[in-house]
Amino acid sequence: MNNPFSITTERVDDIPLLLAQMQRMGLPGLLDAHFPTHGNRQGLSLGTVTTIWLTHLLSQADHRMNQVQPWAQQHLETVRGCSDPTFEVGDVGDDRLADVLRDLSDDDRWRQFEQALNGQLLRVYDLRPRIVRLDSSTASSYASVTQDGLLQFGHSKDHRPDLPQLKVMLASLDPLGLPLATEVLSGQRADDPLYLPAVARVRVSLGQRGLLYVGDCKMGALSTRAGIHAGKDFYLCPLSALVVPPGKLAELLTQARARGEPPQPVERPQADGSTQRIAEGYEDVETLTAQVDGTAFTWSERRLLVRSLAGARAAEQGLRTRLVQAQTALSELMGGRQGKPKLAERGAVDQAVSEVLTRYRVEGLLQVTVTEQVSEQAVRPYRDRPATVRLHRQFTITSRLETDAVEQAIGQLGWRVYATNHAITDLSRRVSGGA
Repeated sequence: MNNPFSITTERVDDIPLLLAQMQRMGLPGLLDAHFPTHGNRQGLSLGTVTTIWLTHLLSQADHRMNQVQPWAQQHLETVRGCSDPTFEVGDVGDDRLADVLRDLSDDDRWRQFEQALNGQLLRVYDLRPRIVRLDSSTASSYASVTQDGLLQFGHSKDHRPDLPQLKVMLASLDPLGLPLATEVLSGQRADDPLYLPAVARVRVSLGQRGLLYVGDCKMGALSTRAGIHAGKDFYLCPLSALVVPPGKLAELLTQARARGEPPQPVERPQADGSTQRIAEGYEDVETLTAQVDGTAFTWSERRLLVRSLAGARAAEQGLRTRLVQAQTALSELMGGRQGKPKLAERGAVDQAVSEVLTRYRVEGLLQVTVTEQVSEQAVRPYRDRPATVRLHRQFTITSRLETDAVEQAIGQLGWRVYATNHAITDLSRRVSGGA
């Protein structure tokens, strides 16, 4: 008599790859070592449960806890074969996953785990850190705002000020993109004070100094640059318009060109071995002094005045488009404007012209001429009103480009000042384009 048997078919997908990768990283053991659980807890360890949950999250792109058990049921033998043979579907139930979240929310233990994980990755993959990129981002939500919660109203980078948000500060190893330090903060915080704490965490995590920290203009605060220099590290970041206003930028550019030296090229290697010129620039040195924890530090900062060629072309096209739009708007001022009275006084015409130039940001680039024609119309007397003469004013507006001013403005487009305390000669060629 034949015994009946059944065949169960499972989709393997990317589950073996994800579990093997996390095991190679030593993730289960590190999680168990840094997040001990209650001794009476039965079932798989926190580290194993977390890696299986992460596998579901990455494989299915689904963060919902109530979807993990159905997924585990469909891939039970695959997970057992690639992870723990004693795995049961109940090990990834909602209550168990909620316990995992609670245990992982310990900030102090998380920092220690992060440090140990980074050390493990550097050893396993033989990574030699040299450049660390710092950046902050926000994530909006439709959830409710609580007084002490992460979701708060703040400056929205997503242009959704009506939604609360949380802020994430990330330090990653360049060019691999490996996260070295991650901080999740409430959404109302400013970005500037987040850089030095992230640098401090990277220093503890890697146990190494002399790294180059690359960030955006929010990293350009003098206190941030001084803190990085005082810690015997290096920085590279663009300076914002608050640090280098347009007038100062124009002055620096004039001084650089007055020296008579051609701009240095910034080139990017291509896949075929050739190089592409992506920018050009000048270099200067400025001596800075700042206080760090009550101690004065003085250092020489390199100022890289760099012009992105692609950025300059895009900015020139935008400027020429605004000039055409402004001239069109000026020519239509004296026509019928729906919902607005006809301009009949010279003061109102001059104000309207000024508003157009301001709206399109072309002040000083157009020569506007307003011609006024006055005609007289006799008005006959009526009852007790004597005969008078009524004046009719008609205005004509013409405009033309101030060619020299436009060319001068185009010559200043695409320029930006980068600051660094690094001494490598070709630093600007290697990293300024991505800063």
